[in-house]
Amino acid sequence: MPLRFRICAAACLLVTSLAAAEHRGHVTFRGLPVPGATVTASRDGKSVAAVTDQQGVYSFADLADGPWSVQVTMFGFEPMRQDVTVGAQAPAAEWALTLLTLDRIKAEIQVTAPPEHPAAPPRPAAILSKEAHKAVAAAQPAPDDDMSQRAADGLLINGSVNNGASSAFGQAAAFGNNRFGGKGLYNGGIGLMLGNSVFDARPYSLTGQNTPKAAYNRLTGMVNFGGPLKIPHLLKNGPFVFFGYQWTRNNDATTSTALVPSLAERSGVFPGTVVDPLSGVAFPGNAIPQSRISPQAQSLLNYYPLPNFGGTGGYNYQTPLLSPTHQDALQTRASKPVGRNNQLFGQFSFQSARMDSPNLFHFQDKTGTQGINTGVNWMHRFNQRLFITLGAQFSRMSTRVTPYFANRVDVSGEAGIVGNNRDPLNWGPPTLNFSSGIAGLSDAQSSFNRSQTSGLSVSMLWTRGNHSFAYGGDYRRQLFHYLSQQDPRGTFTFTGAETGSDFGDFLLGTPRTSSIAFGNADKYFRQSVYDAFFTDDWHINQAFTLNAGIRWDYNGPITEASDRLVNLDISPGFAAAAPVLASNPTGALTGQQYPSSLIRPFKPGFSPRAGIAWRPRAGSSLVVRGGYGIYYDTSIYQALATRLAQQPPLSTTASVQRSAADPITLADGFRSAAAGSSNTIAIDPNFRPGYAQNWQVSLQSDLPGALQMTATYAGIKGTHAMQALLPNTFPVGAANPCPSCPSGFAYLLSSGNSSRESAQVQLRRRLRSGFTATLQYVFSKSIDNAAALGGGSSSQGGANQNSGGAQQAAPLAGLGGLAIAQNWLDTGAERSLSSFDQRHLLTLQMQYTTGMGLMGGTLLNGWKGAVFKEWSMATQVTAGSGLPQTPVYLAAVEGTGITGTIRPDYTGVPQYDVAPGRFVNSAAYAAPQSGQWGTAGRNTITGPSQFTLNASMSRTFRVTDRLNLDLRLDSVNLLNRVNYSVWNTTVNGAQFGLPASANAMRSVQTTLRLRF
Repeated sequence: MPLRFRICAAACLLVTSLAAAEHRGHVTFRGLPVPGATVTASRDGKSVAAVTDQQGVYSFADLADGPWSVQVTMFGFEPMRQDVTVGAQAPAAEWALTLLTLDRIKAEIQVTAPPEHPAAPPRPAAILSKEAHKAVAAAQPAPDDDMSQRAADGLLINGSVNNGASSAFGQAAAFGNNRFGGKGLYNGGIGLMLGNSVFDARPYSLTGQNTPKAAYNRLTGMVNFGGPLKIPHLLKNGPFVFFGYQWTRNNDATTSTALVPSLAERSGVFPGTVVDPLSGVAFPGNAIPQSRISPQAQSLLNYYPLPNFGGTGGYNYQTPLLSPTHQDALQTRASKPVGRNNQLFGQFSFQSARMDSPNLFHFQDKTGTQGINTGVNWMHRFNQRLFITLGAQFSRMSTRVTPYFANRVDVSGEAGIVGNNRDPLNWGPPTLNFSSGIAGLSDAQSSFNRSQTSGLSVSMLWTRGNHSFAYGGDYRRQLFHYLSQQDPRGTFTFTGAETGSDFGDFLLGTPRTSSIAFGNADKYFRQSVYDAFFTDDWHINQAFTLNAGIRWDYNGPITEASDRLVNLDISPGFAAAAPVLASNPTGALTGQQYPSSLIRPFKPGFSPRAGIAWRPRAGSSLVVRGGYGIYYDTSIYQALATRLAQQPPLSTTASVQRSAADPITLADGFRSAAAGSSNTIAIDPNFRPGYAQNWQVSLQSDLPGALQMTATYAGIKGTHAMQALLPNTFPVGAANPCPSCPSGFAYLLSSGNSSRESAQVQLRRRLRSGFTATLQYVFSKSIDNAAALGGGSSSQGGANQNSGGAQQAAPLAGLGGLAIAQNWLDTGAERSLSSFDQRHLLTLQMQYTTGMGLMGGTLLNGWKGAVFKEWSMATQVTAGSGLPQTPVYLAAVEGTGITGTIRPDYTGVPQYDVAPGRFVNSAAYAAPQSGQWGTAGRNTITGPSQFTLNASMSRTFRVTDRLNLDLRLDSVNLLNRVNYSVWNTTVNGAQFGLPASANAMRSVQTTLRLRF
């Protein structure tokens, strides 16, 4: 206990998030490195800064993965800003600065805040290399009638208002501190990131069982090198090159918890009533005779593990899982000036990863990925005000998934299950789903998918007066080659409709529904993508800047090389439906002509955008910023094309509900489905990509004590978000209103909408006496009535997948995680909190560096100074409210083979008035009344709140002037606090109201890096 107390007390002095990666970049002017440039990365109100070194290179060691806005500023040069994506394999950024005119340079010296960014502090004076001095001087306009003025103006660059004459570049090379050494042209490093299970906490046990802790290691090796390429007697002035390589061998341990059949249940004996569906009365002793147990069920049951502890709280089995990951990544880049007005730069990266993914049943599936990404750019300077950049890019990625049983055991064949795909690549068990919460039997699907993108880009920058115009465009040709099936082994769902027990139904071999989708495995998708933009950055005066522009995006709907796509041609009111093929795109019912993509293109995707920065009073720190923009989401087309390629008559796709007319069984459920193979999806041919309108306004002001406060309001309005319906369906117990109407398929259309509004307050303490901190609170609310494919989120202003908890319903065949409206005639009932709606979010970031300020030990010398100085300690605390989840009543939708879209009735009992160990009250919900849809709303359960504290401590040991050793210790979840991910929300499941899983417990990682 004393040790834990000391660790917790020290936590507030330590640091940061590990979901981070290093971002590097290279800043040049006419091909020459620019040292001393300020680089600022901003995101979500957080900003971090770095300064370029003598080679013009900067780096941020641990930016959080994802998009960041990065700005480069340097006295005498145009500021540059662009959005970059930070990630482990993201390429380094290249920045080619543009020189300001002399009038603009003079103006910068005369004002406190530069007109380009009224809120920004004054830029430092330029500190350029000896070669850069020559390039800058050559670029200056030289009036022939005033050589003295020309020389004075040159001092604005070559000199410094920060006493740059004493810098390494302020004197001739033969004097003082400006003597160049050959080794100074190059930099590099070698490092290791180490982790071990000895230093990590045990994975959390949902049941309290003492599950053995798996032993593992995490190891990443890194090496990088950069500098000018010179070959004696062959290449004197080669390009600046950079090389980086990462080698990762990681193992991650988790604990999997589940409910598996008990020994008595496996032999057919149940604690409750089990009805014989042949007689309608209970089996004697509630025991199913052995002669009635399906041989198919008995065969599949052998793959279930036995319980390893007493069944309490809905669980009776727990096991540790170890997931190894091997990854290799290479990044290179090069830049070279060609003459005075041209520069070439390019990059190449390669990544290979291999991962083993065990599941609850210890089926070890393998995933391998390989990818390359390369590009080359040419920049030409027409004059000091006009630049053009041309680029070409190419990328290729392949992913292969090999299930555990592929080419090993034909599980379905041995069990006597017929009708599913028998290709050895697709061997394995069918998917089994149980409404009571018994773990579903499943394994991964075999696939070998490749994607390729080729692109061309052009952009121009033109400075005229107080205007900076940027315009250009891109073209990309995308190829997707998929070799995969969607559900070749098929899916059975058991709800207890026959015996009153879902496991009893399984033993009798009487599923409630079956679904299957296979055929047409080899697909060649094609897509062309275009965009164009124009932006004017107008510095109206020293206090006001306006940035306005427009962008056009067009992603053509995806086509298949051999026209192997199928949609449904639907008559008004969904009275009839007939397949329409891309190879013959004329609707048999409506007579309308379809394009080869079977979805009509949407070309008017224009997006106006505008932003302002305004300082209302001269000399005041108050700055007002605002912006508005429209953003389109065209990424949906790929998911839609994948579904359209898996439809009859090109494939076997069906979803069937057990009935007297079609009494499907475990043995022949797929053969029956195949015999009645029908389309399971249709898409509105006028489907439009969704778009979001974003607006934001913020006030920023300085406060006493080195503090700065920023208040921000932001809003998003999403339009044309995707919705999914089940036409002609009706509640359980109701009469079918249209027996002749088609049903059993999902219909996708773009009629959804969403909104999100947020208020954010940020208080930041600038670095002072070695201490800096940022406190931020966000209050927000998000609402939508939209769906999403495959569990992914949509950027259509708040369209995310409906979350149903850990015990997910059986999906519609071939649709993955599609969230479907409960009542197809009342989509308004789907409008609710978005699944990503986090009402409250508080973050605190603090950092303290020793050896700064008198209290920080600046004056310490000798061994005390060597031990105490230059340590950086930081902490990041995140606390947030829970995300919404949807209560689900797992039952088949009448007339279809679809489960998981029905919600229960809300009884009025308080949802969270629960006994210890449960987090949602099961008494608050009941089965829907006969003939009625459930009254419980979508996303009406609040999931678990989140709190985590991450920490780090680092120091650079200066071995020599050129050799440095970096040491860093990182800890995620330093307090080892349990954070549950989601609750189980299937109301007829044994685990309802229990946590489904827990996030990772405390882990520790050490990084050592030697730099020169």
